[in-house]
Amino acid sequence: MNQTLLVELQTEELPPKALVKLGAAFATGIANGLKARDFLEADSTITTHATPRRLAVSITNVRGTSPDKSIREKVLPVSVALDKEGNPSAPLGKKLAALGFPDLTVDQLERAQDGKAESFFYTYTAAGSALAGAVQDVLAETVAKLPIPKVMSYQRPSGDTVQFVRPVHLLIALHGEQVLPISLLGLAAGRTTMGHRFLSHGGPIAIDHADNYARVLEAEGKVLSSAEARKESIRAQLLDKAGADQVLMPESLLDEVAALVEWPVVYECRFEEEFLAVPQECLILTMQTNQKYFALTDAEGKLRSRFLIVSNIATDDPTAIVGGNERVVRPRLSDAKFFFEQDKKKTLESRLPQLASVVYHNKLGTQAERSERVTKLATYIATRLGFDAALAERGARLSKADLLTDMVGEFPELQGIMGTYYARHDGEHDDVARAASEHYQPRFAGDLLPATNTGLAVALADKLETLVGIWAIGLQPTGEKDPFALRRHALGIMRMLVEKRLPLSIADMLADAMTTFADEPARFESLRDPRTEVTAFMLDRLRGMLRERGFSPNEVEAVLAQDPDRVDDVVQRLEAVQAFAALPEAASLAAANKRITNILKKNEEAMPKDAAVDPALLQDQAEKDLAAAVARVQPDVDAAFAAGDFAGTLKTLAQLRDQVDAFFNDVMVMADDVKLRNNRLALLASLHGMMNRVADISKLAA
Repeated sequence: MNQTLLVELQTEELPPKALVKLGAAFATGIANGLKARDFLEADSTITTHATPRRLAVSITNVRGTSPDKSIREKVLPVSVALDKEGNPSAPLGKKLAALGFPDLTVDQLERAQDGKAESFFYTYTAAGSALAGAVQDVLAETVAKLPIPKVMSYQRPSGDTVQFVRPVHLLIALHGEQVLPISLLGLAAGRTTMGHRFLSHGGPIAIDHADNYARVLEAEGKVLSSAEARKESIRAQLLDKAGADQVLMPESLLDEVAALVEWPVVYECRFEEEFLAVPQECLILTMQTNQKYFALTDAEGKLRSRFLIVSNIATDDPTAIVGGNERVVRPRLSDAKFFFEQDKKKTLESRLPQLASVVYHNKLGTQAERSERVTKLATYIATRLGFDAALAERGARLSKADLLTDMVGEFPELQGIMGTYYARHDGEHDDVARAASEHYQPRFAGDLLPATNTGLAVALADKLETLVGIWAIGLQPTGEKDPFALRRHALGIMRMLVEKRLPLSIADMLADAMTTFADEPARFESLRDPRTEVTAFMLDRLRGMLRERGFSPNEVEAVLAQDPDRVDDVVQRLEAVQAFAALPEAASLAAANKRITNILKKNEEAMPKDAAVDPALLQDQAEKDLAAAVARVQPDVDAAFAAGDFAGTLKTLAQLRDQVDAFFNDVMVMADDVKLRNNRLALLASLHGMMNRVADISKLAA
């Protein structure tokens, strides 16, 4: 009979950061194991239960016995099963006995082709197995494969030593209302669990039926068994307590706090207003990282002196809980205030010599040497873009100085952010101060780009230096491994070039980056030139970025197949390609362009360089018409392209469809007469160049 299956391990407190992953692996392992053994129905649903003190899974519509199966077993090849006289051989008798069918005769076996030879087969019905045995095996397999951060060894009362992430006290295995006779980690399965340490009545809680697990645990045990339910309860309570203020609740913090409590209750706490003189990023980070608290800001984003905590205790009088948490957070905020005040006693510039004692990479030198390279490169980039090179030079030179401050030493996540605060305190130009934080942007997918020209120049320089330097020493990404985040750096560069419409040559930027290493001859000699590979790598990141924005692979390839050196207008070209592809003439012209590309490629060596069309050699009417049409639209194409009207450029080309189609229908390009052939190739080359100025439209051909 089909019933809901419940399996639970009731434990000591599990590692909060690993709880969600452990819970998912536990549920998935058991479900997959039972599915492979044919105990689940097509509509069986799996529910994960994970709290600080339990891992559990409930699965609906689980069979008590797996179905009988028809099994076709290969016995032996005929050549082995029969002797020379065609009688059963000794190996056949041994094989049948091993399979459990010692009394079978040859005439009861199926003789069938097996590849190039014949073999004997036997088909029989295997009886289904009981659920208890399957759960026993699946549970043991699942527990052995759990992604446990660190295994703990402990002794059972019997004296046996067992291993798990935390000591396990109770095991539940229920099929409906029936306890399955299984065991694990020295425990025999039953139907009882434990509720909340303080809010439940304190004794074991009996689960009468697997379907009632979550309801009974919540009602009697004061435990929300679903991690997602606890998370959403916390979110709702935080928003309610925040009132008109904004609550800062990163998903990662919500996940971690939900893994720390079984019955979440949110309370409001406060700290002294004097701490608000400290940069709010410091206070927010220490509250989130060290205390798992939720900071509040006003509508303008300014930090409030009240914050929210998530407790595992529900009480009508939370005075002790609130007071205790306020006492705990105060020393942390005092530390942040102390670090901030101490750091301001030294300017960022005065810290620069200390960068010489910080190793960046043993093959690429110290942070001081790297800072010098980034400074030179930022100056080159700013000059090419017409930005203030002096500000870029200053911003780059100070960009890493905050790595040496006490605050960043305590909270590395604040690097750049603190640099901006300290630079402003030192009286630096605001663009220089902002570059300290902006040069790390974009830090992740969807992050903001630098807002200032100085920040842009330094951000490009910082990422280019990393790409070229790390690649030059042979540490480019391999497979999924990318310890230096080169994919993120390359994508960040592409985003800045495209979204900020920066008219920079990729080749020039990489050449400038290599020049900064060339200024260090001893180191430069040991580096290989990675520019070709880095260019391809950057364009590949751009391909992915453009596809994520909704452009089709064919459209993206049409624009990037020519390996553009500048990408500031790549989106405009793609939009033009999209508009062109919607025209009725597009398919025919794309196919013709693909044909022209192949013809020109095959005759690349034989065709004279820079061959021009000789009107006197035009014989067939179709080639005369095409030459005239090309000459007619050429000025309009040139004008539209020069004006950056890529859509207009391609739309103008659509006028040529009839002449192009007629040319390929009526004209033999590869004529026997060499002069005639070369003249027709020159005409196609002229057309090809005009058709592919915006993009390689042959990539649109099906």
